Amino acid sequence: MAELAEQTAKLALNDKAPAKAGKAKKGSGAPAPQIERPEFIEHRNRIFEELYQIQQDKVAKMPREPIVVTLPDGSTREGMSWETTPMDIANGISKSLAKRLVIAKVNGVLWDTLRPLEGNTNLELLDFETEEGKTVYWHSSAHVLGEACELHFGCHLCNGPPVENGFYYDISVPEEFGRAVSQTDYAPLEQLATKAIKEKQPFQRLELTKEDLLRMFGYNKYKVHLINDKVPDGTSTTVYRCGPLIDLCRGPHVPNTGNITAFAVMKNSASYFLGNPENDSLQRIYGISFPDKKMMAAHKLFLEEAAKRDHRKIGREQELFFFHEMSPGSAFFLPHGTRIYNTLMSFIREQYWQRGFEEVVSPNMFNVNLWKQSGHWDNYKDDMFDLEVEKEKFALKPMNCPGHCLMFGMRDRSYRELPIRFADFGVLHRNEASGALTGLTRVRRFQQDDAHIFCMQSQVKDEMRGALDFMSMVYGTFGFTFALKLSTRPEKFLGEIAVWDQAEQQLRESLDEFGAGWELNPGDGAFYGPKVDITIRDALGREFQCATIQLDFQLPERFHLQFRTGTADEMSGFQRPVIIHRAVLGSVERMIAILTENFAGKWPLWLSPRQVMVVPVTGVVYEYAEKVKQQLHEAGYFVDVDVSADTLNKKIRNAEIAQYNFICVVGAQEMEEGSVNVRCRDDVGTKAKGQTVPVTAFVQQMDVLKNAKSLESKLA
Repeated sequence: MAELAEQTAKLALNDKAPAKAGKAKKGSGAPAPQIERPEFIEHRNRIFEELYQIQQDKVAKMPREPIVVTLPDGSTREGMSWETTPMDIANGISKSLAKRLVIAKVNGVLWDTLRPLEGNTNLELLDFETEEGKTVYWHSSAHVLGEACELHFGCHLCNGPPVENGFYYDISVPEEFGRAVSQTDYAPLEQLATKAIKEKQPFQRLELTKEDLLRMFGYNKYKVHLINDKVPDGTSTTVYRCGPLIDLCRGPHVPNTGNITAFAVMKNSASYFLGNPENDSLQRIYGISFPDKKMMAAHKLFLEEAAKRDHRKIGREQELFFFHEMSPGSAFFLPHGTRIYNTLMSFIREQYWQRGFEEVVSPNMFNVNLWKQSGHWDNYKDDMFDLEVEKEKFALKPMNCPGHCLMFGMRDRSYRELPIRFADFGVLHRNEASGALTGLTRVRRFQQDDAHIFCMQSQVKDEMRGALDFMSMVYGTFGFTFALKLSTRPEKFLGEIAVWDQAEQQLRESLDEFGAGWELNPGDGAFYGPKVDITIRDALGREFQCATIQLDFQLPERFHLQFRTGTADEMSGFQRPVIIHRAVLGSVERMIAILTENFAGKWPLWLSPRQVMVVPVTGVVYEYAEKVKQQLHEAGYFVDVDVSADTLNKKIRNAEIAQYNFICVVGAQEMEEGSVNVRCRDDVGTKAKGQTVPVTAFVQQMDVLKNAKSLESKLA
């Protein structure tokens, strides 16, 4: 073992030679060269066959004893240990259930459906419609993709996880392949995957010692690194085989590749091993799969609609924002985009005023000693921008909470002041990897509607209820639905259990009184306190997590924050406050991306950067058109006038394409009456011929829509 470990330790992960495969070059669309079946496939298989038989012999010798299998509804089934499988139980209930079955959960642990039960069991049978079933289904599909990649490219596999909408595999393409992955590889990969699916290759699980793992995967430096990093000496983990593929994997998996009905390769990109730019450049191939071909067709239609709504596309078309290589990951907001940005912040500021928040302004740059005191430096420094100033190290802030702690602690505080609600739109910077930057959804420079509430333990419940109401009002205004999860004390936590229990109970009561329904997410709280995770759903049914409400007991300890209690018998009359971290929009940049795609660029009046277009019928009324523009501008609306040489119909069509909420056509009659002929973007009945109303009445009608923050631009 020592000799093998010494050999594998010499394998370098920053050999830059493979980086050539990470970039497309001339001829990248050329046909793939003929790649021979890699020898390492047979090498792996020989070791697998040898050890798999030993494992099967051990299972055959295990004592068979009657067991009781308890289902979620309380009913029971009888079985035999080391023989009865979850699939047997499913078949005993109904053939249709067995056909839909993806994975089982045995005593709370995910379990292969063909793996024998070992004793009395609480059993859950999960299909694709469950989150865990979907994750396993896509994980198994990633193995099919990995099999196709090895056969097509002769490559070394790295990581192949399920993700939110499918799966991917990172691969190292050999130099002899001659080029990077391109779209011309999609069809051959899908053909190989389809062949594997038709063969109904079983997923076979084998437990191996670390020594055997290194022997099996010694040809692949990426797997060797993962084994040495993740598998302690003297322990073991599992591999799974399907067809010619054997991969390091904890599983579990679907019964066989035939359970995968529809499979497609979706896109490819470059990546780095373990996401570290210092490591080898790799190729990442994404895929998607479903148990029904109709689901695949529906997914592709969804992607077509999502592409039409892509905020990057709409951002260019509507001249809202752009990015430039001179400042990667930092958006340049153009005038129309800045209108949306400022409107969102004004919306939140109005709520701050009504809900008792005090807005503050804090520095952008701090000495790193602040981040060491807060605990962020140890866990977050790689994601921070740091610089040296007069021989001391400083860093741009990636979050506001430590600065707000300094503000709270700048003088003595009394219980009579609490709660104190600091709100901050300060600019934040996070050093995201260049490959992770994606439009406005993942940036390096951004602002948040960030706030921190300093309160007494007895005030947590009321403050949480207020935070939930704030969140509900904002998301309701946007037309979003949302789901709530309470994440409780994790295994590794700081503080006293009694304090955690009290805080979690207060959160439960707040959520119950809020009345929106919520789920328990046990053990997923932050190490410093429990939290409520809020997921919104947009017009396409996509889910995003933007808002967060987190309790924090640790920062008050780290910064020695305290307030006078009014008594002298406890802690010399002082207590620690509780901090509630909360944001509703989250990153304003990311929220603009979500809203752009949710509305498909058809902004509601109150948020729209283009609210009214005035269209004069002839040059005779140009002066009147400018007068109307000025009236509407003074009333607080974004207005333009089209005095181009285009025809009337062309001007109206251009305004419709630009998504103006209202088009006001003015001619001689309107000039005489002091009126406008209004066409409403969201009212089909007015598009052929608008309604004529006095300008003052039109302003009043728009004011009603704007103040109500109506999602539709229809006049009363």
